[in-house]
Amino acid sequence: MRPLAREDLLTLESYAQQRTEFRARVMAHKKARTVHIGDHLTLIFEDRLSIQYQVQEMLRIERLFEPDAIQDELDAYNPLIPSGSDLRATLLLEYPDVEQRKRELMRLRDIEHAFQLSIDGFPPVLAIADEDLPRSNEEKTAAVHFLRFPLAATQIAAWRAGATVTLASTLPALPVQVVLSREQWLALAADFD
Repeated sequence: MRPLAREDLLTLESYAQQRTEFRARVMAHKKARTVHIGDHLTLIFEDRLSIQYQVQEMLRIERLFEPDAIQDELDAYNPLIPSGSDLRATLLLEYPDVEQRKRELMRLRDIEHAFQLSIDGFPPVLAIADEDLPRSNEEKTAAVHFLRFPLAATQIAAWRAGATVTLASTLPALPVQVVLSREQWLALAADFD
């Protein structure tokens, strides 16, 4: 996928006028790109549209309109757009209760390095986590991580041919997995174009 450029973005005024409709379209789009793994782990697979929404929201919230500031936002978010030979996701560890969240983030330290994607007939692909900066320390993990799943051409071909795809956490403290639904499988297959 092509990275976003300033020309792809709406002005603050145009975005304000279109925001409700644009947001509804993006939320519907992200629904099929969201994978819940167990009760507390969510992967949101990013693409050009989801990242455009994030950038537009940051520009709106921070009232950014100067070219350098806009470019800084693009530079921060463009790495989350898939390259055509990988999938990129935001991992959320979701625990509504504050005390439980504190305990679980300590217990699940390094979970970001224990995610894998399996395509039938191939060895699992281990996610590359937080390439921008480490988000965990020796005591706990963060509640948000950024994952990249690099895939070989043969794996992408198998995906397109209908192979079953599974996502899993292999962390001993939270071993869970899920098979992608047909809707998720199709939505993510678009990232390989």
